[in-house]
Amino acid sequence: MIIDTDVLIWYLRGNENAREVVEAKIPFSISAVTYIELIQGMKNKNELRLFKKQMQKWNVDIIQINKEISSRAMFYVEEFALSHSMMLADALIAATVIEKTAGF
Repeated sequence: MIIDTDVLIWYLRGNENAREVVEAKIPFSISAVTYIELIQGMKNKNELRLFKKQMQKWNVDIIQINKEISSRAMFYVEEFALSHSMMLADALIAATVIEKTAGF
């Protein structure tokens, strides 16, 4: 399972529903973009250290951006930026999910 940034943010803020989802899916995967977004939201190095420790406990697989993901994200931005305000990070995360779950 690939978990989105928002779900992990909700988890980190103490949301019970997010906690149930995250803990039921361990181990899970995230996009490298999700990891970066989460790090950008950290308040200090201690928070970052605790987060990285939690990621290890969860055995999270961070999916790197490759050519296929980049190409798909470019398509999504071309198709949906003007009509649906598709942003770069969302396009990359969506492309990661589609590339990694295609064939399931």
